[in-house]
Amino acid sequence: MNEIKKIKKQSKTIQILKKTGIYTGLTIWAIAVLFPFYWMLQNSLKSFSEYNSENIPKFFPSVVTFQNYVKTFTEVPLAKYLLNTLVFTVATTLIMLAVIILAAFAFARLEFKGKNLAFTLMLALMMIPNELVIITNFVTITDMNLRNTFLGLILPSVTSIFYLYLLKENFAQIPDELYLAAQVDGSTDFNYLIKVMVPISSPTIVTILILKVIECWNSYVWPRLITDDKAYFLVSNGIQEIRESGFGRENVPAMMAAVTVISLPLIILFLVFKNRIMEGVSRGGTKG
Repeated sequence: MNEIKKIKKQSKTIQILKKTGIYTGLTIWAIAVLFPFYWMLQNSLKSFSEYNSENIPKFFPSVVTFQNYVKTFTEVPLAKYLLNTLVFTVATTLIMLAVIILAAFAFARLEFKGKNLAFTLMLALMMIPNELVIITNFVTITDMNLRNTFLGLILPSVTSIFYLYLLKENFAQIPDELYLAAQVDGSTDFNYLIKVMVPISSPTIVTILILKVIECWNSYVWPRLITDDKAYFLVSNGIQEIRESGFGRENVPAMMAAVTVISLPLIILFLVFKNRIMEGVSRGGTKG
């Protein structure tokens, strides 16, 4: 009995040590990831004079001020950049959802000649470097005279092979019996898609929606390439324009305030929907 108790005690000690090591590692990793956000936030709350007078950077502002946030909206057109980004993000995301939902339904449920070949070729497009696609898109949009327009910004982003694949695999998990029963009841394919498949796959669709919003909000290369008119700048291009101007280089606390304002919507979005993102990704990648 004493030997059994001793073994149990040793096993319990090992488990405690393992958990302690895991949580210690996770804590260090979390601090390393979150520290840049903290540094950005605390610098945005410092006055311009305090920031410039620091020989050694301080981890806390001596006096908290929100004047930097006022300057980001009064001295630079940050509100215009945010509005442009909102229009671009909402329009692109909604159009993309409509495209990939219909395409995923076709590949997952309908039967037509060349379906497997077409889907394989579409997956093969994921192997093409983005730089080549950007060059092709730039030439196409330029030939269509759509530079410095919202349409030129939106069109190249209204579909995604990865999101199409993710949703198609999710649709394919829905039992065939539901589709056959809907046909017996006289339901059309479109009604079956909207009333059955979309609600069942809502976690994956919500995940795709959130990831697309994040992708659009952080979009930099394409908007930078296709727009040189400040009236169509997104926040990513706007913040770069602010940094390159005297305002961004000289007033670092105000620059940090602008970056904080731009980052906050995505942080809130992820914190609110993080469970749905994890659920949707796990369902999309699991068969059965």
